[in-house]
Amino acid sequence: MAPGNPGRLIRSLAALVLLAAAVLPAALELAGPAPFAPAWSTGALGTSATDRAAPPRGGVGVAPARLRAGAPTVDIRRTGDPANRITLVLLGDGYTAGQQDLFRQQADNAWRALMDIEPFRTYQGFFNIRRVEVVSPTSGIVEGQVKGRRPGTPLGMHFWCEGTARLLCADENATAQYAGQGPGPQYLIALANSTEYGGAGGTGVTTLSGGSPDAGRIIQHEIGHTVGDLGDEYDSAPKDAGYPNLSSQGDEVMRRDHLKWWRWLGTDSPDGGGPVGAYRSANGIYRPTADSVMRTLGGSYNLPSREAIIEQLYRRVSPLDGISPAAGRVAGRPRLTVRPLTLTGGRQLQVEWKVDGKVVPPPTSDHSSFDTATLALAPGQRATVNATVRDTTDWVRDEAFRDQHMTRSVSWVLTG
Repeated sequence: MAPGNPGRLIRSLAALVLLAAAVLPAALELAGPAPFAPAWSTGALGTSATDRAAPPRGGVGVAPARLRAGAPTVDIRRTGDPANRITLVLLGDGYTAGQQDLFRQQADNAWRALMDIEPFRTYQGFFNIRRVEVVSPTSGIVEGQVKGRRPGTPLGMHFWCEGTARLLCADENATAQYAGQGPGPQYLIALANSTEYGGAGGTGVTTLSGGSPDAGRIIQHEIGHTVGDLGDEYDSAPKDAGYPNLSSQGDEVMRRDHLKWWRWLGTDSPDGGGPVGAYRSANGIYRPTADSVMRTLGGSYNLPSREAIIEQLYRRVSPLDGISPAAGRVAGRPRLTVRPLTLTGGRQLQVEWKVDGKVVPPPTSDHSSFDTATLALAPGQRATVNATVRDTTDWVRDEAFRDQHMTRSVSWVLTG
């Protein structure tokens, strides 16, 4: 189901308990059997949840503004124009005026943990990060199962959502009002002032317990639901193959009929889950690898899931951030410039220049500009200069998608 559907929220929920058992066996042994362990046959559900980023560049300490709902907002990391970025909006619930420093610390920990896992680490330049400091009249959120009780915090966050212990929900309308609207796409992430273990993803608001020792791992998993539209890969997840990382067909059928992650079959996956194949879970649904962050808290995304996330980023962001001068006819001999989005690490987006359809050597070391004074044009002669920006990552194997969404071209016409 599409993000925002209640059914998706419930399905997302069950991972957190199961994944926590994999990460914190000692704690669970001390505490005894978890009363909320997923047991789909009886209708009992668990909770869904989920490396170190470079220091933020620019935008730190921007003076707070006022939002419509009355909470100050701070751009804590700005990589570029919000119209061509995805903005992660971090909001807190259950943090009093005297606990705003705690919220700031926990919010920083959350987004840094997200930018520490691939592909978010490499593509962190695609994100701006904004913090909204919502002051609550009371400390903490509703953690117990109290029927008929309305949360008294601004975002209405509470456990036991839909009758499930670790499902952490927020009032999506109130959260959206506090977040406000920007010129580009944004995802809302709500942190609860709680040390309990819980969260949810794949809906209008991604949630997590800001004070949980596993908060960083929780957001890594939950954002997989929200950004990548990924499904849970654990054994007790509902039998639903309508996600890019889940299949009702085995590898032979996928390869034969070009289904799902057929391009990746047999490729070693960096998540440590073995070669990409068709690993059958106890619910009868196939997953790409033996293990991944969508199955075990603290893992990595397998290759089909990385591709799905990158594709979703490029559905919202253009690889070409700007050009100068404007495309079309230009006078004189200007320097033509393109601004590709920046990647983190050794690889950058490819820029290719052509003059009248013929590829020319890279004009500058960063390939971002072309000096048209080097063109020897006779009076009245025309030349068309073309620049193409392209993401050549081998984390994407769908070349049709690369051509449509991960490639942008611009042309200028000069006259001698």
